[in-house]
Amino acid sequence: MQHHLILRVVTKLLCGAIILYAFYVQFHGDYSPGGGFQAGVIMAVAFIAYGVVFGLDAVQKVLPAWVVHKLAALGVLVYSMTGVVSLFLGYAFLDYGAFSPHHPSHGQHWGILAVELGVGITVTGVMVTIYYAFASRIPRITDEEW
Repeated sequence: MQHHLILRVVTKLLCGAIILYAFYVQFHGDYSPGGGFQAGVIMAVAFIAYGVVFGLDAVQKVLPAWVVHKLAALGVLVYSMTGVVSLFLGYAFLDYGAFSPHHPSHGQHWGILAVELGVGITVTGVMVTIYYAFASRIPRITDEEW
């Protein structure tokens, strides 16, 4: 695997930039195109690219499968707890005005950020889980049988 030196170096450099861009899309999604789903897919691409170049074992050392499964559940929890908090504050489920009653527009901003964060975490976890499932599958035929 050492004969792919350029590919390995470029992948290591790009993964950090891809993750940084995913955070940008995540936290600027309410001001520009983007948001939780797009950021989650972009974040997953960084780990998938790392896994394609370095192998499944290497990427699972960086991001173990049990962590990925917990991320998917954590994202759903963040999303739903945003609605539950608004219920406990006496508002409707996912009524973001509850987060800042005196300035509902600020509450809208904080509520949208929380929901989009939950979506981003969930999408990252699910996409990487799908990659792990496909990459760890044992092939039924060998390359020579093609």
